[in-house]
Amino acid sequence: PYHVGINQNLFLEASLHSSDPSLELFLDTCVASPTRQNFTTKSYPIIKNGCVKDPTYSAYYSPYKHILRFKFNAFQFIQSNPEVYLQCELVVCRAYDYSSRCYQGCLQRSKREA
Repeated sequence: PYHVGINQNLFLEASLHSSDPSLELFLDTCVASPTRQNFTTKSYPIIKNGCVKDPTYSAYYSPYKHILRFKFNAFQFIQSNPEVYLQCELVVCRAYDYSSRCYQGCLQRSKREA
């Protein structure tokens, strides 16, 4: 557990441990939930399909492609216990592969797909 007050910045870092220096990370989806079992019905998207959904989210510079750094403001779900669980999906790509998911960025779905 990591304890932080409401509206304080929550800083996170994800790193890929690999001997291959040509790999990089991309944060595709990051969702918060009041329970650790259910990240679909009562959830709050911070990043979805590479698109920022939470206005307090910020990415931070990392000198390494295999390390991601970001932050968002801590919050609490209404009428719930004070715990918030995060589930993030990261994509591993070859660095400088401009056809990879890492370089596609935010993927907006069209209204017809929705």
